[in-house]
Amino acid sequence: MIRRAVLGIYSLLIIVPLIVIAGGTFKTTPDLFADPFGPPMNPTLDNYVTVLTKQDLIGVLGNSLFVVSISVPVTLLLGSLVAFAVARLPKWPSRILFGIFALGLAVPAQAIMIPQYVQFERLGLRDSLTGLSLVNIVVTLPVAVFILAGFMRTLPGELYEAAEIDGAGPWATFWRIAVPVSYPSIAATAIFLVVMHWNDLLYPLLFIDDPSKRTLPLALLDFQGEYLTEYPLLFTGVVVASLPMVLAYAFLQRHFVAGITAGAVKG
Repeated sequence: MIRRAVLGIYSLLIIVPLIVIAGGTFKTTPDLFADPFGPPMNPTLDNYVTVLTKQDLIGVLGNSLFVVSISVPVTLLLGSLVAFAVARLPKWPSRILFGIFALGLAVPAQAIMIPQYVQFERLGLRDSLTGLSLVNIVVTLPVAVFILAGFMRTLPGELYEAAEIDGAGPWATFWRIAVPVSYPSIAATAIFLVVMHWNDLLYPLLFIDDPSKRTLPLALLDFQGEYLTEYPLLFTGVVVASLPMVLAYAFLQRHFVAGITAGAVKG
């Protein structure tokens, strides 16, 4: 009984804000403040028209897609290569290599922002979507290595031994054995990376000055002012920005769950 009550309260804490946000996208600012929890009495699509046209959210969406389409595949490739090395190297070299990348998870992003800013300024990569993609790769690579190495370590050594007997070298073993078998874990890692890169605000705020190169989280700040916040427009922008993530998770949910549980038990 207590468990159900706790779960019910937890569900309300999640569902009620979602209802307010979804309903608020069809309200004007006075209607939202008059009855934030009620349904839209005079529903309007003006907020969506404003966000998609006047605020150029379509162009901003393209910037986010560009960053994600570069960052995620490169991070997955590098992360899977390092994870394969961690799984195949002898005991101590494997631990040292894994420990180096694990340190990347322990260092707060705020602690290295200034050196990163200076370095990218010198390289001419600041205020660039390519530079922002490189930053994302560097920052999230330890996460990819941590997840993928945990799975590849559980793969039976007989798979690699059979590949060696057939004459496959390390590169062929990686592509023909490790990657296909690790697909569930790679898919789960890809979802994690897409969400992290899509929702990142810290690095776009630090590296991007050109309004035409803003990403979605950065563009949503335009709806917040010092004295007034257009909450219906802000809610609409949040819904539009979240929709690709919701659709991606809906289609890849099976792979996400499989990837999360794949390395839970050592085979």
